[in-house]
Amino acid sequence: MFLPLHDKNRLEHVPLPFVNLALIAVTVLIFLLFQRAGDSEAVGASSYSLGLIPVVFFDIRDLAPQLQVLPEWTALISYAFLHGNFMHLIGNMLFLWVFGDNVEDAMGHVRYLLFYLLCAAAGGLAYAAMDVNSTVPLIGASGAVAGVVSAYLMLHPRVKIWVLVLGRIPLRLKAFWLLGAWIIYQVVNTVIAPDSQVAFIAHVGGLVAGAVLVVFFRRRGVPLFDRGLAD
Repeated sequence: MFLPLHDKNRLEHVPLPFVNLALIAVTVLIFLLFQRAGDSEAVGASSYSLGLIPVVFFDIRDLAPQLQVLPEWTALISYAFLHGNFMHLIGNMLFLWVFGDNVEDAMGHVRYLLFYLLCAAAGGLAYAAMDVNSTVPLIGASGAVAGVVSAYLMLHPRVKIWVLVLGRIPLRLKAFWLLGAWIIYQVVNTVIAPDSQVAFIAHVGGLVAGAVLVVFFRRRGVPLFDRGLAD
């Protein structure tokens, strides 16, 4: 649909959103070093050893011993730090770069980290619950990023965001319209394209978690649906 480029949404509470920056840095380093910058063999091995495989997560089948790197439950989080290729990585990290700093600002460092991991887990659980017998591993930060997007929308619906539409058209639109359309797109595709290679259900799980958690994780005094940041 679009790639976010920039928002003029100042930070009010933290001088540096270092948790958001660290999440981006760790995810990129894992892709470059552990997944060898998208090498198909490395991506395949990491997807099965650290990705979320429903049939394994629910103990219906066992993972091959050579692929058992971490306890099975950790896949609810580890999958979110893996990506299939550069475009997959760049898309998720751009969303996190543009929107994550303001969500961290609204919550504080520790709560933001917990928020991100819980949204990742919610996305993973939604994916796994959709088909418990699936052997297809889920990878990517999209579930966690979707939670960040829904939190940002609830915090700053009137902020204007520069985006690149269709890879070439720059537009500046309010978050309400832009992110609202993005959310509707995820929900609609969950219904009409359940067999898509994109795990839209994981996005929806993250979206719901983000919308609920931001109510409780935001700092005291930080309003929802802020009306004072239109420009």
